[in-house]
Amino acid sequence: MESVETQSWLQKLEEQLNVDVDWMDPTYSKNLQIRPNDMTSNNLWVNIQMSHPDNKQLFENAVKELKSEGWLAIYNRIAVQMCKANIGNIKGRVALQVDPHQAYNTQAVLDHARAYAREFERAGIPKTRYFIKIPSTGPALNAVPALEAEGIRTLGTALFSLPQAIACSQAGTLYISPYFNAETRAHDDLSLWPNVEDPATQHTMSARIVHILETYKQLYKETGKEQPLLKNASFITPKEAMAAGEMGCHSATISHTVLEELSKLSYDGSKQPGEGVPKPVHAYRNAGPTPERLRKLSKIDPLAAADWDGKLVSTDIDYLANNGAELEKAIEKDPITVQRLDDALKLFQGGIRESMEKIEASMKNV
Repeated sequence: MESVETQSWLQKLEEQLNVDVDWMDPTYSKNLQIRPNDMTSNNLWVNIQMSHPDNKQLFENAVKELKSEGWLAIYNRIAVQMCKANIGNIKGRVALQVDPHQAYNTQAVLDHARAYAREFERAGIPKTRYFIKIPSTGPALNAVPALEAEGIRTLGTALFSLPQAIACSQAGTLYISPYFNAETRAHDDLSLWPNVEDPATQHTMSARIVHILETYKQLYKETGKEQPLLKNASFITPKEAMAAGEMGCHSATISHTVLEELSKLSYDGSKQPGEGVPKPVHAYRNAGPTPERLRKLSKIDPLAAADWDGKLVSTDIDYLANNGAELEKAIEKDPITVQRLDDALKLFQGGIRESMEKIEASMKNV
């Protein structure tokens, strides 16, 4: 009798959603158990990878060639070239994030995204193979319609709430990335992490993921307009990534450490608290209902402020009007989003600041 090859958790998850690699090392992505869909990054990953010995020559060449244009031009060149090194290892798009210091400056977001686009064009990477990560603030998301009109696809990042997700829909982003572990500090301080047995039903962020998915399904049904694809992010354990598949997320961008764990676990559906379904042909046209065991999440929000009335925000509010004034009001009413957005921006600001210091130090020696 022929033996049936054991399927890994990673292989099973890839059946349910698109698995992305959230890491910029091309050697790693090339040797993954599955071929990733997208390669995502952030200012921290760019900073780490630009110091890799394999990128020493790339770094030095960019400094020499672009010294007169300033540190950010050099940063953009290095970041795009590191993306180029990965493009052959993935099926979809590579991603870069705009300077998080400019999260409340619409024009600066436009300028940085367009500068990336020029570098991608120079590198021979077409617009169909990359997207730009934009912080989900009112001013930053106001840059998205112009970028999308130019064919520069975008993702709403640093996203923790339904109003931010609706604003991304109104702006026309290709993707959104809600952070499953919305408390970014939890990755380093596990005392802040909601370590639960069944993340799909028990994790404090699961309800908000379900709210966003159900709202997007509703908006697609009512308007026929394509909605952002939900690319869930910020997992600490493999079972959190598997929960993304059960909830119906369209993709999951996963760190190299969690991908490694997923690839080593043998899948046994009888031991899973719940199980996702195969990817639909079209994310919203063919979307199924929220799984029965998760439907209770539609009516709760463990992260809501104490005075929450139990009602989800209206999709009729124009969150982009007046440079995103309504979105900023909604964020201010949600202490969790205020804190976690600030934490995320500061985290990424630290990464790009360190990159700037490395580049400027090198410029002095050229």
